[in-house]
Amino acid sequence: MTSTTQQSTDQSSQSSESGQSSESGQSTVRRLLQRQIMPLDRDFSVMALYVDPEEARLDADKYEIGGNRAAKDLNNAAIRQSTAQGNGIHPDQIESRTALRVRSGEKLSFGTYFNGFPASYWRRWTVVSAVTLTVTVEGSGATLIVYKSMANGRSQRVESASTGTEPGATFSFDLSLVPFVDGGWYWYDVIAGDDDVVVASAEWHAEVPADRAELGSVDVAITTMNRPDYCAKLLTQIGEDAALAPYLDTVMVMEQGTQPVTGSEHFPRAQSALGERLRVLEQGNLGGSGGYARGQLESVRKGTATYALMMDDDVVCEPEGIIRQVTFGDLARRPTIVGGHMFSLYSRSRLHSFGEIIQPWRFWWQTPLDGFSDWDLAARNIRSSRWLHKRVDVDFNGWFSCLIPRVVLEEVGLSLPLFIKWDDSEFGLRAKAAGFPTVTFPGAAVWHVPWGDKNDALDWQAYFHQRNRFVAALLHSTYPRGGRMVFESRNHTISHLVSMQYSTVELRLQAMEDVLAGPQHLHGVLATKLGEVNAFRKQFADAQLEKDRDAFPPVRRNKPPRKGRDIVEIPSRLSQLVTAGLAPIRHLKPARPMAREYPEAEIPAMDAKWYRLASYDSAVVSMNDGTSAAFYQRDAARFRELLGRTLALHERFRREWPRLAQEYRAQLDEITSPEAWERTLAPWRETTAGTTGDD
Repeated sequence: MTSTTQQSTDQSSQSSESGQSSESGQSTVRRLLQRQIMPLDRDFSVMALYVDPEEARLDADKYEIGGNRAAKDLNNAAIRQSTAQGNGIHPDQIESRTALRVRSGEKLSFGTYFNGFPASYWRRWTVVSAVTLTVTVEGSGATLIVYKSMANGRSQRVESASTGTEPGATFSFDLSLVPFVDGGWYWYDVIAGDDDVVVASAEWHAEVPADRAELGSVDVAITTMNRPDYCAKLLTQIGEDAALAPYLDTVMVMEQGTQPVTGSEHFPRAQSALGERLRVLEQGNLGGSGGYARGQLESVRKGTATYALMMDDDVVCEPEGIIRQVTFGDLARRPTIVGGHMFSLYSRSRLHSFGEIIQPWRFWWQTPLDGFSDWDLAARNIRSSRWLHKRVDVDFNGWFSCLIPRVVLEEVGLSLPLFIKWDDSEFGLRAKAAGFPTVTFPGAAVWHVPWGDKNDALDWQAYFHQRNRFVAALLHSTYPRGGRMVFESRNHTISHLVSMQYSTVELRLQAMEDVLAGPQHLHGVLATKLGEVNAFRKQFADAQLEKDRDAFPPVRRNKPPRKGRDIVEIPSRLSQLVTAGLAPIRHLKPARPMAREYPEAEIPAMDAKWYRLASYDSAVVSMNDGTSAAFYQRDAARFRELLGRTLALHERFRREWPRLAQEYRAQLDEITSPEAWERTLAPWRETTAGTTGDD
């Protein structure tokens, strides 16, 4: 550790010649990896992601708990408990984007999502082997303590320093990345003495090979559909961040809606901020995959940017995260996809998932089993969460924020023409098979509407969920006949049947039939399939949504519930198995007479589970987004017909899986090639070159 009296530092310098050489004799340069940041606009709802005023209370080690079922259940419940004691940071303590005031006698930790240093990720994936932490503190009597953690979450004090009676100082700490092979973070805590102190800046630098000095550039590709204000505000946020500007090549908006972003009252400000770097590319509604493929194609053909960043239109981003993604990508050992995390737009300290994999036996995306989803960092921050210290290796990253090197696109192709769903996960698996890993990188994040607030497993999206999951599995499953996937799909389809969700079942079966038709049709139906699906759904009662509850008849039943009981508790696993066996038999029988005219119950979306719906002949069921409801009605004849098709189609898939897999894999390179996408996008590419800030 070295210390100097307070001095100014060039915050905008991203790399500089150091004149040093590595042990191998290769010349190196000093490059900024990460800097201390504070929330934009003093947003108090996200403060816990930047600064932690709480004491660390680490949960128990699972190996100390052992295999006792009761002990594990107790620990799992305790892990979710909040450790926060109500300590807080006042917005007035934020001095600037990079500076924070620590009040007299106060201790604050920067071991947080945005200001902790994710050492294990740098250790595993990049050429960086050591870092230098430089912290400037203004004020006397301040103590600075540097910590590191191991993969099991236990922290160790590394070094400390104090300003003493001096009015301030700049401290530097040389820190090795060698001990972080499995996980772990670096961070620092600051304790104020008798007077307030200001942590003016903190930066993490590394000596890297001279050929890694140049800053990578990024094409930002945003697909939008009738969210003009969201999109325009995002463009403004990106364009007005001065630190991000040196990294931007082009910001492309793939406009696919009828309410264009150019019509937003916020667009002129965005246009002014981005100038010639902004391009708005109008095209038909080709879904997320069609929009992102357009951005990927334009980036590849233009050939001036190092990376293409896929980003949703309805997110709020932390611009510093984009800089970190680019920096990490620049220093990765091999071309690497660098993804960001997703926090909830409505509860901004809640993390969706720390990383996602495709579970190969089921072929379904999930958080690894030793991690947690929907984690509130305001309730239990990193220092108190043992599992957050183990490095999470992923199969893919969602395209709500995902940086893809141009060389990866050139090598493995562009997105599959899937419209929506599974395009990002399939691409991650395809890139991984070609030797290009994906890293979901801590410290790079956006805020997005959480998946649980959507209804995408039941509405028109059910078609794309089913079709695209089968396509991805045929391409990448390592198990004969897709492992458990066909069996699980059959069971899920039957669960929708006994839930009276006939439109969903029809769409799932139609999706399977389209998969059987072969991969050559994917490009051809990209622009038309959504319209076909929506038109088809209109005939089903469970797809006819009403915003007003009075649009449906009142609840009436022939007979009241047996002994006045209703299903309110979650049934045991055994009870669910019994229901699964008996419910299809009951649904073969005619419905109770009054059920065709009156609903037997009102069921909120949170309780609309298959084992509850299966006991009714009709019900008014609300949707997950809280805006509407539908009148479900049991139909024995339709149930019988759909059940027969379900069993037959899944048996056919079991038989024909090897042939289908071979067919899809043989055509993958052609379907994802830039040339194939140029043909699909030709009607729009030929008519517009895109508007810019000067148009």
